[in-house]
Amino acid sequence: MIPQHRWQTYPTSIFSIMSAEANSVGAVNLAQGFPDFNGPEEIIQAAAEAMKKGHNQYAPATGIKPLRDAISRRYQKAYGLKYDSDREVTVLTGATEAIWCAVQAFCGPGDEAIGIAPFYDSYPAACHAGGATLKTVALQPPHWKIDADAIERLVTKKTKMILINTPHNPTGRVLTRAEMEAIADVARKHDLIVMSDEVYEEIIFKPATHIPMASLPGMWDRTITISSTSKTFSFTGWKIGYACAPAALTEGLRRVHQFTVFCSATPLQHAMVRAFELGDDYYKQFRADYLTRRDTLLVAIRAAGFEAQTPEGTYFISAGYERLAPDVNDMDFSLDLVRKKKLATIPLSPFYLPGDSVAKDLRQVRFAFCKTPETLEKAGAILAGISPSA
Repeated sequence: MIPQHRWQTYPTSIFSIMSAEANSVGAVNLAQGFPDFNGPEEIIQAAAEAMKKGHNQYAPATGIKPLRDAISRRYQKAYGLKYDSDREVTVLTGATEAIWCAVQAFCGPGDEAIGIAPFYDSYPAACHAGGATLKTVALQPPHWKIDADAIERLVTKKTKMILINTPHNPTGRVLTRAEMEAIADVARKHDLIVMSDEVYEEIIFKPATHIPMASLPGMWDRTITISSTSKTFSFTGWKIGYACAPAALTEGLRRVHQFTVFCSATPLQHAMVRAFELGDDYYKQFRADYLTRRDTLLVAIRAAGFEAQTPEGTYFISAGYERLAPDVNDMDFSLDLVRKKKLATIPLSPFYLPGDSVAKDLRQVRFAFCKTPETLEKAGAILAGISPSA
């Protein structure tokens, strides 16, 4: 008899479920957050050139030095944060591996971490793998505001880490300075590490401003900042992420990383050196393009009868469907939408812990607008067909 394993009852990722549903019916996929277009051509060319030049073997576990240098320069220029590229910057296989390594390094059996729900679903998985317990403060629509007092009430002697995400997936919120400072107060008071997932840092819409946790007083030495080239340069399949943290925290993260994937794809790291050389004009146009995509989909969603706050960042819109199907849970609503209307979204309840009372009554789905104008036009036509007036 094959014995049960520790993951026997762990749920399948909602991203896998909804993408499979979308593929099975040929739906317009606004579920999984990947662009259906390429990033800049010069980055692709840089990857090809790196392969031709022979950069095809193992890279250093910490990442190639030119890329670590480029990341360090970006943080200095963008936020005034100084990271030593040799001791405090690590290249990993996507932000997901960085999250995994950060949690495994500092949260073991019997430990606790505190997160914000809704969350990226790798957070509870990383805690589960290490034998730690994730406790969460549940945010509620429509404003998704963070209550730092609620976070502090969850702190015990077992708590080791706070997990945050800003700009926030799936709600599209950018945490305010006041919210960030309140979380920082809890971390300083109780001597906690903060893992700050900032992968959407470059997808910000005015007047919102991204405030790195590490930039706040007393937080640089206790913060692991995680980001990714996947979102910033639109190559999610390349999985080139990174973590910046003081040497003492970086050492722990690197110890785990060397025994997970050891190193990330060498030619793709070389290509991302070129990506970081694109300059300010790239980021300006990048945000402008996403602003157009956001507004296009937002108009269609609202016209269809959904209620949605305007996202301040990320490439996601969380929308309430109470006016369309008030008695239908979000999982069933999403499945009906993809199977009957051929439009794939993500229900929000899987971004909460099982049994969370907020998730039980949630009537929210997430739309991804990291798509071509043609894809968004197709989605808009489907949404027009389900509007209350249709």
